[in-house]
Amino acid sequence: MAPPRFGVGAGGGFVLLATALGLFATVATAHDHDEGNIPEGEAVSMDPIDSTLWAHIFLQMFVFGILFPVGMVLGIVKNRWHVPVQVLATALALLGYALGHLHGGRKFVHSNVHAKFATPLFFLMVAQVVLGIYLKLHLERGIHGRIRPVVKMLHGINGKAFPLISWVQMLFGGITALGFCQGDHLGQCLAHFIMGSAFIAYGILLTILLLVGQLWLRRTGRSQEFFDSVVIAAWGCVNTFTEHRWGTAWVRNDWQHTTMGIIWWCAGLAGIWLSRGRDGSPRRNFIPGFVIGITGWAMSAHPQDLMISAMTHKVFGYTLMAVGVTRVIEISFVLHDKPGMSEDGTESHSFQYVPIFLLYAAGFLFMGATEEQMNLVAHSGMDAVAYVLILYSLAFLLFLFVNMLIYLYERNANPAAFKTAANGHARSGQRDEDGQLRDAGEFELDGLMTDDEDDEHAARRKLLRTDGTDSPSGAGRSA
Repeated sequence: MAPPRFGVGAGGGFVLLATALGLFATVATAHDHDEGNIPEGEAVSMDPIDSTLWAHIFLQMFVFGILFPVGMVLGIVKNRWHVPVQVLATALALLGYALGHLHGGRKFVHSNVHAKFATPLFFLMVAQVVLGIYLKLHLERGIHGRIRPVVKMLHGINGKAFPLISWVQMLFGGITALGFCQGDHLGQCLAHFIMGSAFIAYGILLTILLLVGQLWLRRTGRSQEFFDSVVIAAWGCVNTFTEHRWGTAWVRNDWQHTTMGIIWWCAGLAGIWLSRGRDGSPRRNFIPGFVIGITGWAMSAHPQDLMISAMTHKVFGYTLMAVGVTRVIEISFVLHDKPGMSEDGTESHSFQYVPIFLLYAAGFLFMGATEEQMNLVAHSGMDAVAYVLILYSLAFLLFLFVNMLIYLYERNANPAAFKTAANGHARSGQRDEDGQLRDAGEFELDGLMTDDEDDEHAARRKLLRTDGTDSPSGAGRSA
């Protein structure tokens, strides 16, 4: 029996695992949560954020926001750079974890949500390293033959869930750093961050479906609006019964939130019905776009206490209205109710990116419109226009990053298609040049040909173009 292969990836994994466990034990016992400078009723002290904590923030954003998602994509396509990228990301994450416990300056309450969530996130990262080391050892005989598929499945699920978990932790980090979402503000924070993240997730899913998921969608036998309408109906049911505390008095926003939930599940049911044709085939429809548009209209008229909050909510509402209008235009006038631009699912229209990007922007606008954030911006001297432009800039960056990840996946998952496309472009240029020369020669000989010769030559040209050959001599050689 051959000894197990302890490659660079496995050896580096063992070192990282030992370092991680030692660092966690040392930092957990050494870190002092001094809450003496925190005013009563607050979650943070008035001290500024020091350079160590800033380093922790930017390092962890780079690791969990960029490196781990890139490593996930490389793992999906089984690229050889998957292990080095994940090893680097894990090492930097451990450094960031240490910096988060060694900072001075601003103090935080011991029970903050960012610190609580860091522990399970850390153990998920360690578990991912352990599972990766086991897979790297290539143990496939005996009982390992039954264990390995389970480990591989867990490694894949944990790896794909890591970007989502990292997103949640980064949001918790921003909330904790500013001391937001405490007491009576918790409910509003949950609504804004959950709904805003849902819009962004919806945009990401639509980006994936547009670029690499069209064929999968057709294999399901359902239209995209079917899945959209199911989610809309389910979300509407939840909002109908959770936006008002039943048994208490109705306040101004309760009516809007509850009726918004009602129209969502009503419209969702209608969208599910319209997603099937009379013959049972999948059909596109306007319902999801219309629901998003009317939700935007309602949010644009949402009553607010601060002027900057009212303007931010208005832009958020207008953005959602634009999502709805452009989505209906895309389905009805760009695609003409077809599943996509091409049968093979590889083509897309530039207009199809418009509603998708606006979903990213709507998500950031809604997440950035909580009462505490609006109060902070109002006292910072920044106006609503500048604030909205910053949020749109963040949407562009995330939109770019998602497209880059999808390109990375597609380039590695189907490299032959990219080579074929490149070679096809070069050949098409040569064919165009040859075609122009051939057309010029045929124009000069046109008066010397009889009608029968013209018909024969035209038939031969049509056959050659269908076969993809450039000349009769080429056709003879290929035969």
